[in-house]
Amino acid sequence: MIAPHPLTGVSVLVLEDNFYIAEESQRTLEDAGAHVLGPCRDLEEALQALQDNHPHCAVVDINLGQGPTFEPARALRAAGVAVLLVTGYDSAIIPPDLKDAPCLHKPVDARRLGRCFDLPP
Repeated sequence: MIAPHPLTGVSVLVLEDNFYIAEESQRTLEDAGAHVLGPCRDLEEALQALQDNHPHCAVVDINLGQGPTFEPARALRAAGVAVLLVTGYDSAIIPPDLKDAPCLHKPVDARRLGRCFDLPP
């Protein structure tokens, strides 16, 4: 039997600079039972949210308005946060140290977003 809210008790940081995509991600994750931190628009906001709370995982857009950047994903991983990358780019640009991170391509399918994290029970 599938739990009606598979992310109940899970905190998810959303790092996305596009307002509409951030709002949709937040709504989808909350509908799946998650507690959403953010949405954060940039690395500075994400690091502040990380300082105030420790999310289980994060949805990280790799383009925060200045082209692809992987520092936010690396910083979150270094803090022990599971990372899901979201991108409109081809996944070939993802560097080797992040190739094992799950990746969804934009436009993100809301049904997949709520099921993307492989978290321990």
